Amino acid sequence: MESVLTDQKEKQKQFILTGNMWKVMVDLSWPAVVAMVLYGMNSMLDVFFVGRYVGETALAGVSVAYPLSQISVGFGSLLGTGAGAVLSIALGARDMNTQKKLLGNLNLLSLAVTAVYIVLGLLFSSQMLQMMGARGQELILGDSYFRITILGSFFWIYGLAGNMIVRAEGRMKMAAVMMGAGLLVDVAAKYLLVVIFPLGVEGAAWASNIGMLAYTVIGWFYFGRGRASFRSKLISIRWDKEIGTSILRLGMSAFIMSVMSLVQSVFVFNALAKYGTTADIAFYGVVYRVFTFLLTPIFGLMRALQPAIGINYGAKQYDRVIGAYKLFAVAALVLTLPFWLLSMAAPGLVLSVMMKVQDFTGTQLMSFRIYMAILPLLSFIFMAMTLFPSIDKGKPAALIGIARQLVFYVPVMLLVPIWLGVAGIYYGSFAIDAVIVIWTMLMVKKEFHSLRQRNA
Repeated sequence: MESVLTDQKEKQKQFILTGNMWKVMVDLSWPAVVAMVLYGMNSMLDVFFVGRYVGETALAGVSVAYPLSQISVGFGSLLGTGAGAVLSIALGARDMNTQKKLLGNLNLLSLAVTAVYIVLGLLFSSQMLQMMGARGQELILGDSYFRITILGSFFWIYGLAGNMIVRAEGRMKMAAVMMGAGLLVDVAAKYLLVVIFPLGVEGAAWASNIGMLAYTVIGWFYFGRGRASFRSKLISIRWDKEIGTSILRLGMSAFIMSVMSLVQSVFVFNALAKYGTTADIAFYGVVYRVFTFLLTPIFGLMRALQPAIGINYGAKQYDRVIGAYKLFAVAALVLTLPFWLLSMAAPGLVLSVMMKVQDFTGTQLMSFRIYMAILPLLSFIFMAMTLFPSIDKGKPAALIGIARQLVFYVPVMLLVPIWLGVAGIYYGSFAIDAVIVIWTMLMVKKEFHSLRQRNA
């Protein structure tokens, strides 16, 4: 049995190294896209159940708390992206020592990060929500939701990190099965705790924790029973300086993106609190969730791109690295078009799924279209965020994430709403992403030139 699994794992790696890149993309991507769509549905579930079964004020409170609850996802992305990049490079280079020590380092880092986050999160949850602009009932409901997600943060962090390692192996179908199982548990728990037993925002938060617990346990079975493509002990805690620092270094860009998204949310929600109403906050919360959900096919292709680039880079096949980026970026753009066109053509239909309101104003529909307009082109940014860490260069990806939020979002969200009110948030977001797309493409072009020189 073990020899059969070893042969299958070796064939998978050789397929990534030598197979037709179109076939590699299709084989790796479709389960990864399914997996990320399933994962993205987790965030949509809160909006759906709270928006339809609790009320607008509760939806506003969850919307304000949601970016804070994603801090645990940021930590999971930090460890998962870093460990996945380390693993894919080690697989390509046949570095058995790194593969053997990987999980022990991940376990230690997960426990350490979770402990710090729980302590600080519970101490300052209310202050963080006030920083987001929450007041009154929004603050009370948001704080209840946020504190419960903090209590379950280990499963958010470790579950996501473990699944990202599975994807880095190139085993996207297995990753999709894990996510699908976690989603089913989450849906059942939300229906039970929000609809059957009306526990409100607290029920939605506990249901999310239960879903992530199931997600994590399935990952433990996968690693514990030797299904992974590398030899490593699940029950181990160790620190190897080179491996541990590489995980943190290569995953930092993903974490910075999460932190910068939080920075962005701070200024956006404060602008909404200052220039808008509770209804504006609830509406933006729905728009942001829809926007993020429509990005999930791109996120899926990102995960599939990591082993395609990392393993080929480890084997010094730089032409295949370049070809993989181009192919995956264009495929991501094409894949988002049908959903994007639907949202642009019938925004009211899309929004009414999440909110009870049936008659949206012309201003709201226009704001939604403006916010969504740049979405297909973001595939080039997100593929670049995978490209750089996968070729052992975390700094360019981190620079993109930091600049997007600090250099652009902060001044734009402070100034533009003064002149345009709430509409300025939507116009400003579009303009920022348009600039970042152009800048990212220039950085990628420069990196490709460097890779071609190394190939020569």
